[in-house]
Amino acid sequence: MTDQNYQRCIDACYSCAAACNTCAASCLREPDVKAMARCIALDMDCAAICETAAALMARDSEHARAVCALCAEICEACAAECVQHDMDHCQACARACKHCAEACREMAAQA
Repeated sequence: MTDQNYQRCIDACYSCAAACNTCAASCLREPDVKAMARCIALDMDCAAICETAAALMARDSEHARAVCALCAEICEACAAECVQHDMDHCQACARACKHCAEACREMAAQA
């Protein structure tokens, strides 16, 4: 695994975690918070797994690829939820999640 591949994925994970945290916080300020419950929950799950995946890659953990595969799945679920909402923070989060899912899928597929 090249350092450049790791760094690209680590950067995508940290960027996605930040977008998810921003989205969750912004959703909590929406008028109908209850309608945003699934989005908030997925944002929090996604931020957590992205931070974990980045940490494992930074340590060159033997479990990094497996966690990246799971991270990609959660990012895709979060993106699918966020894209349904018109708010700018949800759309930005969906884009970050899609980018991170792609980077994590590539990382998980590395031999």
